[in-house]
Amino acid sequence: MRPIRIAQIGIGHNHGEAKMAALRKLPELFEVVGVCEPDPVWYGKRHAIKCYEGIPFLPKEELLAVPGLEAVAIETDGPELLPSALECASRGLHIHMDKPGGQDLAGFRRLVEICRAGNRALQLAYVYRNNPGLRFCLEMIRKGALGDIFEIHAVMSRYDGDKPDYRRWLAQFKGGAMYIFAGYLIDLVLQALGEPQKVHSFLKETRNDGLVDNGLAVLEYPVATATVRVSVAEVDGFKTRRFAVRGTEGSVELCPIEPPGPEYYTAPLRVRLTLRKPFGIYPAGTQEVDCGVLGDRYTGQLTEFARILRGEMENPFDYEHEYLLQKILLEICGVKE
Repeated sequence: MRPIRIAQIGIGHNHGEAKMAALRKLPELFEVVGVCEPDPVWYGKRHAIKCYEGIPFLPKEELLAVPGLEAVAIETDGPELLPSALECASRGLHIHMDKPGGQDLAGFRRLVEICRAGNRALQLAYVYRNNPGLRFCLEMIRKGALGDIFEIHAVMSRYDGDKPDYRRWLAQFKGGAMYIFAGYLIDLVLQALGEPQKVHSFLKETRNDGLVDNGLAVLEYPVATATVRVSVAEVDGFKTRRFAVRGTEGSVELCPIEPPGPEYYTAPLRVRLTLRKPFGIYPAGTQEVDCGVLGDRYTGQLTEFARILRGEMENPFDYEHEYLLQKILLEICGVKE
């Protein structure tokens, strides 16, 4: 089959560079026809990055009119993600959209409905979805190895105390760091437990600069509670990022979620699995399960995107999942509908 013709809209997102690099590693799946970045600041900062060598930068209207264009990767700066996705979806294009999905829930609902009505793919770029350690944890839950789940504890931390410009950028969003990072964790909780009955959030600031940099959300279920913690004030916080699940028959925990430092792509992801009784190939007791290496963050998801577009697989994250995730994220951040 011929490669899917795809364009990148924007280069202001912090994942945009790596996304383009991943697309170019998959020439059998994607033909990148061009990039646009109307913001002169972002264009000046990033257009000469190596991953864009040989790719034409075009005005948006010209890029969206490229013959045979089928899909777009939305990689604009955060505030422009949803408007850009809506514009492209209204032109009948498949959407791979970096996260999060904007602070206008009604607008995100319009995006979902446009894609649904046109039978167009909508894929949000939550990279934890393709993490093999997390996939193992979720598989243990789905197979019933852990019994009835009563607790999930999910943490995504980092340290940005010495980055005043980045802190100011985060502060433009209601919910601050929670808005940017909590979606990764909410996504995991929804996959494990589904829609919560109630959501409670606690948004705090560690310094007086207008940024919510320390947040906690509690998602309440009939039996279980799930806590989602985000901080950009924790020293060496990458090492404490975790996903822990406790059930009546056992538990799983991945910490850190991604290997920190230079071993990011090559260190094995080891899940701590505890079982009350044997399950399949796993004996009772506590053991470490080697789930393989993380590898490239993006190629797995982009490969899925291509397979969805070609009709080779159903989107594992349907329209309603994406909408529910966005709805809960905005509720946690205090954004009113």
